[in-house]
Amino acid sequence: MNSSLVVSVKWLLQCLRLKLRNVLIEKLIVYAIAADASRKPDPKAQAQKAARAVKSGPTFKKTKKIRTKVTFHRPRTLKKERNPKYPRISATPRNKLDHYQILKYPLTTESAMKKIEDNNTLVFIVDIRADKKKIKDAVKKMYDIQTKKVNTLIRPDGTKKAYVRLTPDYDALDVANKIGII
Repeated sequence: MNSSLVVSVKWLLQCLRLKLRNVLIEKLIVYAIAADASRKPDPKAQAQKAARAVKSGPTFKKTKKIRTKVTFHRPRTLKKERNPKYPRISATPRNKLDHYQILKYPLTTESAMKKIEDNNTLVFIVDIRADKKKIKDAVKKMYDIQTKKVNTLIRPDGTKKAYVRLTPDYDALDVANKIGII
């Protein structure tokens, strides 16, 4: 008797499960149909929405970009100024070409002496890297004299020679005596 009772209870449970499952499936189908129906918009509401959009006019009007060149280049990107956290060079570099370095020594050859007497011109051997402006500034700083112009040439031995023409208010002979050339 016990075993038949157990079998009947099992059978009842199975029936209940099947019934519950069928009921659940039916409900799911009903919900899916309702959701599908709600997903389709009402044609009247759709028409009203379109009418409002037409009445309000376009929200924006896209303008066509006028191209002036036949080649396309990508736009320039933002270039920020450098803002280092610490200086890469600890100290500012020393000026290696100061006025003592520029003017090496005055020439005391016969042709140089002739230039001093005849042309009011001093002749110096200068650094190979020095240009006319730097030579002019160095002569002004060292000997406190105004120069009219500077001519330079590079000698065959690789040194640079500078002919420093003085202004008429300075006499090259007096300056040469002061320097100690003569």
